[in-house]
Amino acid sequence: MKRILVWLLGTVTAVALLFGYRTSLAGPMTAAAPQPAAASGGAGTVTGPAVDTRWGPVQVRVTLDGGKITAVTVPVHPDGNRKDQQINARALPILVQETLTAQSADIDTVSGATVTSEGYVSSLQAALDQAGR
Repeated sequence: MKRILVWLLGTVTAVALLFGYRTSLAGPMTAAAPQPAAASGGAGTVTGPAVDTRWGPVQVRVTLDGGKITAVTVPVHPDGNRKDQQINARALPILVQETLTAQSADIDTVSGATVTSEGYVSSLQAALDQAGR
């Protein structure tokens, strides 16, 4: 009888935890309108695609001037809960700075934000490809 009671309480606890788990996915991803590519050597802004990650989409927008990356923004990133907000508040500025320093998508991932970093790099590389870099 004692084993049955322990098994039943364990099962109820597991089911309650599973149904109580909230993911950070905010909903279906919508496609952004394509941006005109900045010609190699010219000036302009290029937006990469929203890359769907396990924690939500990541999208990078790159500003180029004379073929040089002058600014990077991340208009779409996971922010569905406090943990996502904390991680990305720390990771995104590091990724942007790494991009500006490297002048390419050949950058390291940020420890603790691997999934966001991989989505960032994928979107960044696609934007740079659109720009002819």
